[in-house]
Amino acid sequence: MGTEASLELGPSSLTDALYESVRKRIVNGEIAQGEKVTEVRLASEYNVARPTAKAALERLTALGLLRRTAHKTAVVPVLDRAEIRDLFFSRMTIEKAAVSVLGTTGKVPDAAARAQVAIEYAARDRLFENQVEADIAFHTALVAGAHSWRLSRMHELIIGEVHLTMGQYKAHRKADPSTVAQEHASILQAIENADPDLAALHMAYHLEQAQNRLLSTLSED
Repeated sequence: MGTEASLELGPSSLTDALYESVRKRIVNGEIAQGEKVTEVRLASEYNVARPTAKAALERLTALGLLRRTAHKTAVVPVLDRAEIRDLFFSRMTIEKAAVSVLGTTGKVPDAAARAQVAIEYAARDRLFENQVEADIAFHTALVAGAHSWRLSRMHELIIGEVHLTMGQYKAHRKADPSTVAQEHASILQAIENADPDLAALHMAYHLEQAQNRLLSTLSED
């Protein structure tokens, strides 16, 4: 698989590189739902030490991209309909609060504006993986822009599962890529217009559409 080459990096950098590689493989579905991911497997596939593999697994588990079973084996989670609804309930609560705060300031975070440009380019070029990465960056930047450490921490606890659903189920493919970009643009415009209620309304609509696409994909499966 091309993962056997050892990297000439320091321990921290090597852990980061391993974490990022495995994260992308999980999100893109190369490592499938329900599949086990062990220290031994990562150490063998990437030619790294067990402590490095363990550190990467711990980060992936904390992010929600892996879950520990009763026997402490890490597996890629399979989210059912109830879990997805709960995930979006939590996401809706956090992200509506964030854009409401931003709407009182009339200031769009620079990182959100940059992510929106990336989304528009990805939509134009039909680059699904780029769109997913930019989408996550967009929503994360909006929450960070509220400058609430606790709100960002709550968002961090669920964003891994959000990313997992976007990548594994590929629900974005059910919508015209420009539709997601337009929904994002409406949120930013409401923030710029200093209209917190409208910003929250646009966010709620955007997330409801995303949830409906995802649940529809599950029904097909």
